[in-house]
Amino acid sequence: MAAGPDWLTSVMHLEFTEDPSAFLAATRDHLAAEPVLTTVIATVTARFAAGGGSEAPYRWWVIARDDAGEVTGVGMRTAPFAPYPVYLLPMPDEAAVGLARRLHERGEVVGGVNGALPAAQLFAGETARLAGGAARVDEHLRLFELGELVLPPAPPGRLRPAVRDDADLCLTWFRAFGADAAEQAGREGEHAMEEFSLDMMLTRIDDGLIWLWEDEAGTPVHLTGANLPANGVTRVGPVYTPKAQRGRGVAGRAVAEVSRGYVEQGVRCCLFTDQANPTSNKIYEAIGYRRVADMMSLLVE
Repeated sequence: MAAGPDWLTSVMHLEFTEDPSAFLAATRDHLAAEPVLTTVIATVTARFAAGGGSEAPYRWWVIARDDAGEVTGVGMRTAPFAPYPVYLLPMPDEAAVGLARRLHERGEVVGGVNGALPAAQLFAGETARLAGGAARVDEHLRLFELGELVLPPAPPGRLRPAVRDDADLCLTWFRAFGADAAEQAGREGEHAMEEFSLDMMLTRIDDGLIWLWEDEAGTPVHLTGANLPANGVTRVGPVYTPKAQRGRGVAGRAVAEVSRGYVEQGVRCCLFTDQANPTSNKIYEAIGYRRVADMMSLLVE
């Protein structure tokens, strides 16, 4: 996407920027006020600001403001995978509809949207209306935050941080996680984990964001990842166990141990689940994760 001026204004008190640092500076208080709910935008934008974001055909952030200039909602479009969805957090209804109209006016084709309700639904509905198409739900998501941690029994083996020699395996499992999650939910097409490269995995390993559970023989049988904390919150995931190793309690114990490490540092933990996968929801609730909000991924066709 061709670079434009740092700030572009439009109707409905919507401000666009392609500068992640400028966006973070303008929305710092808004993001920090609800750090669990805003975790995705906060962590993704921080990664871009540090020069580590993925290449994507679209790269912009938007701020909704009221008449007094106060931030009332935020969104972004940075996904490197088709249909390059917009990501929206709560905002006034008129801002969500106005954003859809503004993108239509500038000729930007939007094939999907993820995020908070009802903003995502309103945006998708208006986008579809303007394009003469239809919006449909692709995935129901649930955001959880850790309450009181309950450490489950440990299966044989141990959790350890991944090292650089594990990078190829970790990359394979990241991609397998995305494919398995899509398959379980009956979705087709590209998924977010396809974007990952070996260099990106090495960066995550160097940042201490990947753990492996190894069995008694020292063979890795599970991966748990996390994201760098933003505003005192880390987002745990992905969580992946190969099919042959499932049902042994490894995922619950690994996520609990990773979460405990962050809690001991004074960092709050959250994670997302696919509501179509009741197994993962049950596992996380059993170790103390509690529902914060339901979100949605919609396609516009």
